[in-house]
Amino acid sequence: MMRILFITSTRIGDAVLSTGILDHLIKTHPQAKFTIACGPVAAPLFKATPQVERIHIMTKKKRSMHWVDLWKDCGFTWWHRVIDLRNGPITYLFPTLRGTHLHGDDKTLHRVELFSRLLKLPEPKGPVLWTNERHEETASTLLPDGKRILAIGPTANWRGKTWRAQNFLELSQRLTQKGDILQGAKIALFGHISERDQVQVLIDQLPPEQKIDLIGELDLPTVYACLKKCALFIGNDSGLMHMACAAQIPTVGLFGPTQEKLYGPWGEKTTCVRTAIPFLNLFGENFDDKKTDSLMDSLSVDMAYKAATDLWKKVMP
Repeated sequence: MMRILFITSTRIGDAVLSTGILDHLIKTHPQAKFTIACGPVAAPLFKATPQVERIHIMTKKKRSMHWVDLWKDCGFTWWHRVIDLRNGPITYLFPTLRGTHLHGDDKTLHRVELFSRLLKLPEPKGPVLWTNERHEETASTLLPDGKRILAIGPTANWRGKTWRAQNFLELSQRLTQKGDILQGAKIALFGHISERDQVQVLIDQLPPEQKIDLIGELDLPTVYACLKKCALFIGNDSGLMHMACAAQIPTVGLFGPTQEKLYGPWGEKTTCVRTAIPFLNLFGENFDDKKTDSLMDSLSVDMAYKAATDLWKKVMP
């Protein structure tokens, strides 16, 4: 039996960006069985991925012992192919017919392009995610059919790149008001339960009859199934943003202290808008990424509103 080991990221966003080449490998090796190695946060992304035999969760340990654990689990299997997007030195020792390792980090290429070039693909392969029947059924119970839904991703894994909750409140209300592009739409809020306090003002101030509060314990495939039912996504540079791109819904990414040329939303139905203050000017001399407040304040609601309405007019008939 052909077996392929695919080693991808700890973070959700980077893992999502790698799924395009995983999808390519699955389609070009329909008889193969895959083992996915990734971090614990990203692992649920692959629950419904076809041809996946098992998922090895790489929980970070001191002295890089998580790589030793990977060796113990996977280093004594003969692999038809090993694809390592983290370039772990120990994976060069894995018995394989063909090893492919991501060397260095080209800061001129979007991650989708970087991963696709690694496999020498003629065209970049954008994100692809998978669900099963249970995920789709749960999404259908959470989101009403026949109603437009604006999806909001108001959180991120770093405070510096998080647009303020009050801005999301104002923007979502403008876009769904009478006469606007999503007049009367429901507003679905997405995020992890641990991020709830960051956006409590948004949760509290949206009208109950309009709000769909999904900030909680949904697994990632169910989140993806919910996103597919939405009309438009607006959110910070985050894993959720990349999941919305995979869902192929119109997606607006909000950027400031991260670079859209590397991590921008991927696809024809996407756009991004960044802070008025340029990327390099956002970091002061004594900048501390662990203590910083939001660095997104020079991105106004008007700027985000224009990006959303311009995208909508471009992609919607």
